[in-house]
Order: sequence, then C-alpha cells, then structure tokens
Amino acid sequence: MPLKNFKNSKTFILAAFMALTIPNSFAQNIPSVAKSQFKINVLLPGLVYEYGLSSKNTLYTEISSGYGYTSNMFGNTWSFYPYLDTQFRHYYNLDKRAANNKTTAHNTGSFVALMGVYNFKSINSNKNFLPSQSSFTLAPAWGFQRTYNKNFNLDLSAGIGYNFQGSDSNVIPVINFTLGWVIGK
Repeated sequence: MPLKNFKNSKTFILAAFMALTIPNSFAQNIPSVAKSQFKINVLLPGLVYEYGLSSKNTLYTEISSGYGYTSNMFGNTWSFYPYLDTQFRHYYNLDKRAANNKTTAHNTGSFVALMGVYNFKSINSNKNFLPSQSSFTLAPAWGFQRTYNKNFNLDLSAGIGYNFQGSDSNVIPVINFTLGWVIGK
C-alpha cells in the first residue's frame, strides 16, 4: 500500500470517528426529562406516573389518598378520600442545573404546571354531621422535584385554584406533596 493512500485512509478513519462520536457527546449534555417514570408515594399512600411529552414537558398523574379534619358545633370528624391529580408540567431550569453540574435525573428540577385535581367522595364521612361531596379543582402551580440517593424522591407543587363542589365554587390554595421512591433505574 503506498504511503499516500495510508495517510488518506487514516484521515478518513479519524473523520468518520469524529463524525460518529462528537454529536453523541454533545447530545448527552442536553438535559431532558425522563421518558417515563413510576413513583410510590408513602406519605399519603399512592402511585405516580410521569410521562415525558417532550424534552422539558411531562404529563404527571397521581392516584392517592387524602385526609381531612372538620370541627364545628356538633363535634370533630376526620374524613378519608381518594383523589386523582393530573398536571401538565414544564421543567424550566434543567439547562441551568446541568450547567452548574447538578443532577437532572428522574426529572430533578423546578417546574410550572397546570393542575387538575379530582377529590372523590369521602369514604368514611358521617352524612348526618357533614355531607360528603366530590370536588374538582383547576389551578396553575409552581413546584420542584428532587430525587436523591437510592431514588428517594421529594415532590412539592403549590398554587391558587378554583374549586367546584356541587353547586358551590370558590378560590382555594392547592398543595401537593409527595415523599417516596422512584421505581426502576
């Protein structure tokens, strides 16, 4: 093989290697939400599924349990009710976290969201004391999610929403707090 062809083939191999590896190394530095993840909420027992719609947006769905306490002139009572929380989330600071060498794994970042929360009718309400009704709340929210060692997860979102319950409606604070684990990798 002449020396000239050897030099051209080395240049070709080097160029091909760079063309294949450089774009992949840049792509790894672009932060993105997880394509999908399951979580267990142990604070208020429930399950969470978050599906990545694009590199910064997710659809968050949680089925969990809620508790309420009511006191009036007839006495005190606790109520237990299941609820469904669905959020469209936009993670706005993933690039900044990655630039500061902070993790973005398991959707670790801050977000803005539009929440829709459906509270089912209470399972254990005393109808003579306090009638139980289901309700629906729609709210813009801000929040953050952090996943630590061994997939321990903390998720908090809060906002002001409009609640519809029977024929009544009013403005209420909305807070969602989960503490648990991400299942899987």
